[in-house]
Amino acid sequence: MLETLDVHNYALIDRLTVRFSKGFNVFTGETGAGKSILIGALGLLLGGKGDPGSIRSGAQETLVSCVVRVNGADREVGEWLAAHDIAPEEGTLILRRTLKKNGRGSIYIQSVPVTQADLKELTALLFDLHGQHDHQSLLVEDNHRKVLDTYAGAEDKALRFRDSFLELKSLKERYQKLVSSERERLRRIDILTHSINEIEEAKLKPKEDEELDVEHKLLANHEKLFALLADIHEHLAESRGGALAALRSTRAAMDDLVEIDPNLSSLKNQLEDAFYELEDYDESIRRVKEETRFDPDRLSAVESRLGEIRLLKKKYGNTIEEILAYADESRRELASIENWEEDKESLQKDIAAREKSLLAAAEELTAIRTRAAEALERKIVEELKALSMPKVRFKVGVKDKKNDGGKPVVGVWGKDEVEFIISPNLGEPFKKLKSIASGGELSRVMLAVKTALAEADNIGSLIFDEIDAGIGGEVALTLGERLAQLSRYKQVLCITHLATIAVRADNHIKVEKSVEGGRTYTRVKPVGGRERVEEIARMLAGDKRQEVSIKHAEELIAQYGSRAR
Repeated sequence: MLETLDVHNYALIDRLTVRFSKGFNVFTGETGAGKSILIGALGLLLGGKGDPGSIRSGAQETLVSCVVRVNGADREVGEWLAAHDIAPEEGTLILRRTLKKNGRGSIYIQSVPVTQADLKELTALLFDLHGQHDHQSLLVEDNHRKVLDTYAGAEDKALRFRDSFLELKSLKERYQKLVSSERERLRRIDILTHSINEIEEAKLKPKEDEELDVEHKLLANHEKLFALLADIHEHLAESRGGALAALRSTRAAMDDLVEIDPNLSSLKNQLEDAFYELEDYDESIRRVKEETRFDPDRLSAVESRLGEIRLLKKKYGNTIEEILAYADESRRELASIENWEEDKESLQKDIAAREKSLLAAAEELTAIRTRAAEALERKIVEELKALSMPKVRFKVGVKDKKNDGGKPVVGVWGKDEVEFIISPNLGEPFKKLKSIASGGELSRVMLAVKTALAEADNIGSLIFDEIDAGIGGEVALTLGERLAQLSRYKQVLCITHLATIAVRADNHIKVEKSVEGGRTYTRVKPVGGRERVEEIARMLAGDKRQEVSIKHAEELIAQYGSRAR
């Protein structure tokens, strides 16, 4: 439900706020006062095209915003908001749109920036604007099926059918992928088999490459290693003036020193420890030198193994662990591919069973729609005849959906194409609704449809412009009655020139145009009491003070306006 509308710098509006109520909201005012300007501003919030020419003279941008109360039980609205990560606050949404002179602008739902297409998607679930051809759900033929299913109480059944259809479609795509990729499947088997065999034959061990790198470094530097070990042993050896020989002489001197000064015995012990430790160290170096052997065959084998590992790394992974993981994954994929015949047979059985079930469900939907179509046709024709379309013919067509070759097919919503067609006048052929030239006729069709749907339809707010074009008298009374009845289930906003419609309003809003300081302004205000009587009188006779008009207005309000405030 629309709660408030704020408009800044749009056409003749500098700044205004309109507050709406539940039920029947009516806009009245002199021709040219700006009633259609309000609808134009609201159209921006419904995702309509922004025209920089509509920005008020002297301003750089226009800003239109509104507060909308949403029904938590409306599944489609809830799903849309959840998909866009938008949450109502205390059951309300704030929609805001700006438009600048350069044609650019911004759109927000709550504090989330959205596109014009997003805005149009959401508001199509909340509002129907009738009288202008840019935001009318009945002009979208897919909505005809939705209207019929709503009337028939088959919405949940249609949604379950859609889910089953999409599941079947996914299974068929999987099956086709299996069947159509036979050549690719065989090629993939060869690739996987070769890769697995190559990795298995290599008999890789974790960290093997790191160990081989260390061994290769030793083998490749054997001569240098041997020379360094020999050099160290020579410098340590007790013979040939090595470090141990020097330490042995130092030990003898230390013995003489301790005899002179026994207090230095600790230093002697340290020297003894150092001598024996160095002697052990030299022995270790000698053993390493003697055990060091150069094996050119082993060097060649290590280099060959490292080359083999490098080649596998280029193909399958940066480390041995990654190569082994690739082999495991390849084995799983190969097993899956090799089991494709079993999968294919299982899929064939599943698809056949689902097709049979889906076709039965489609037939059931067709039967429901066909029965409901006849009843809906009668109801709509009855309503349209009461709305000054006495010769109208209206048809809810339910026919087989066909492919490009003319063969009947089952689609996402069943096996039917649903289309509303109309012949407004005697002797005219049936036409698509979008071919109706008159906004008033189209608005009356929508009113008839909405009246027929009444409680079942989920769209909460209906906006009617031009709906009273070319009618009067008893038809106007009937039109007012229908709008009032509809407003028991929906919020209805209506621009009207007819007093017999305006008197039924729950919220009567008067639109006025005034000149202040050499500039023209459009203003709005709710009217009640004497002001409302005078406005109804003006609509009746063009003079809000004429006694006859005042009396007539009071009689109409008394007779039809008991619901009005």
